[in-house]
Amino acid sequence: MNSTKSNMDKNRKHIVMYIGSLQKGGAEHVMVNLAEYFHLQGYRVTMVTTYLAQAEYPVAHAAWKEAAEGMPVLRPDGSMAFIEPEGRSVTGIHRVFSALMPEEMKGRAGNFLARCNKLRSIWIGLNPDLILSFSGKNNVMAMLTSYGLGIPVVVSVRSNPSREYQDRFLRMAALSTFRHAAGVVLQTEQAKQFFSGRIQERSVILPNSLQPDFIRPLYEGVREKTVVSVGSLDRNKNHALLLKAFAEATGAHPDYRVIIYGEGKCRTELTELAQKLGIQDRVELPGLIGEVADHIEKAGIFVLSSDQEGMPNALLEAMALGIPSISTDCPCGGPKDLIEDGVNGLLTPVGDVHRMSQCLIRLMDNPGEARAMGQKAAMVQQKYHPDRINAQWKEFFDRIMSR
Repeated sequence: MNSTKSNMDKNRKHIVMYIGSLQKGGAEHVMVNLAEYFHLQGYRVTMVTTYLAQAEYPVAHAAWKEAAEGMPVLRPDGSMAFIEPEGRSVTGIHRVFSALMPEEMKGRAGNFLARCNKLRSIWIGLNPDLILSFSGKNNVMAMLTSYGLGIPVVVSVRSNPSREYQDRFLRMAALSTFRHAAGVVLQTEQAKQFFSGRIQERSVILPNSLQPDFIRPLYEGVREKTVVSVGSLDRNKNHALLLKAFAEATGAHPDYRVIIYGEGKCRTELTELAQKLGIQDRVELPGLIGEVADHIEKAGIFVLSSDQEGMPNALLEAMALGIPSISTDCPCGGPKDLIEDGVNGLLTPVGDVHRMSQCLIRLMDNPGEARAMGQKAAMVQQKYHPDRINAQWKEFFDRIMSR
């Protein structure tokens, strides 16, 4: 790298973003979007991930895509070493892996210390102006390993805090270390109440922004007779609730079908439940898909059936497309922040099959009301537009880095 380029880099603020991987999930998608935004705003951005996942979100300006021929190099543990070519700069978003190599492993207690030391070495080597960490134990690790380095750390809780920190020791560590964070990013006011006053003083509510694909003119044709959902096939998403409610609701609407986009451990269980309920011919589980907006924009109804959520991207995106939406009123309050019950969508108690069924029947029986709700729901396009939300993140980060 020539000296002119090196000096230019030194004059740019450097943000490091730390997360487990870039696998396809809500938190990962938000971080990829933020990395792209800050890169395009002229900041230096480095992503630190623990490992490489099999299905990751693409990063349009990834420097590692431009590395020399034959690189990146796959390591024995599945992580990758990106070696930049000598003699030329590799622009874009950089990436570092923090996973321990086989030769670095030293037993359970030793591994924890080795991980801490490796992360601390990464922070020292990168010497950023700010570290942003996402989710669970990553936040605690970022706080512990940066102590005394003079680097401001912003931690972000992406789900219900009582779920992210349900382990007693992890919760104690979070409550202890977050008091020293430069900032704590939360998604709802309800999430903020989980923390002590000192942590609340350092907290800010920064919601997720909409993906650009979901900012489009509303579909004006006749909506398909489909009930769609998007999310991992896991216990928390509770798609079983949707299937049970759908089976109860569709006696008078046998032409409706359910499509659940996503993958996970509960696939077999959901397939068997559909057979037990006698609706297997009207339930589809297509798995992971690309271009979600194109797949769901003509849907008749969207359902979020989760037990817990932060600010649910899937619900926000469905509303932006003008799809009449039903959601559980789950902690930590994200759906309630998005939906005014009966106005731009419908809220149901967590786990209540009968109430969910009644909501489905209401929208199936009253297409005019459903269309009106969908049109009002689409107003989230303005409120959660990426230009507006990303500017809030930028203002928050700039304020911290200017201290």
